[in-house]
Amino acid sequence: MDPQSTGAVQRFAQLALELYDADGVIDTAETVADFAVEAVGCSYSGIALAARGAPFEIGAVTAPVVETLYKVQTDSGEGPVLAALADRAAVVDPDVVGEPQWPRFRKEAAELGIGSDLHIPITHRERAIGVLSLYYTEPDAFREDDEAAASILARHAGVAVATAVQGQTIAQAVESRRLIGQASGILMERFGIDSDRAFAILQRCSQNTNTKLRAVAQDLIDTRNLPGANSSRP
Repeated sequence: MDPQSTGAVQRFAQLALELYDADGVIDTAETVADFAVEAVGCSYSGIALAARGAPFEIGAVTAPVVETLYKVQTDSGEGPVLAALADRAAVVDPDVVGEPQWPRFRKEAAELGIGSDLHIPITHRERAIGVLSLYYTEPDAFREDDEAAASILARHAGVAVATAVQGQTIAQAVESRRLIGQASGILMERFGIDSDRAFAILQRCSQNTNTKLRAVAQDLIDTRNLPGANSSRP
């Protein structure tokens, strides 16, 4: 996506409005991650948030595969997200199997069908507060202007996330992620589906009912039913 095109300007303007309406850290992160997939055209996206006492915390993911790759990096203590946080510089990885660096991350990424990835630090007042991660299933998939578009998106995210953190702690954002994971587990057990399918059902319910994702998850945990759905297979 050309970030200078009229269409791109309009889409980023819409993003600014959506970020203004976002409720807290988790909603802000989800808004940015969802927009990244649409605007850049990558396969998956995620937001990692800098946290004290931990390599980073997961703010938002558009698919369970991203959460898995984040956890691999927090467990191993190395990977492109950690490098982007430490250096406050973009990490461009055109081919996950083409380099020896971060072997555990690369092995897991290749097994999960990732071909290339891009990680842009989210900064505020010269401090790295997170990372925007973009993933493609094909190698060498990022176009020349993708990094520019992602950088603009990360700048929007920096202001929005920093503002949201003032009203919601990272711990609260992590709790939201826990609720979503617990709700996904309920669906997986009930319908015999995998985590990707369960997460997609929660997302679809959130969109169809215009309800925040964490609220959908909480409702499912409390009532054992999805908002607006009966007990049959969704």
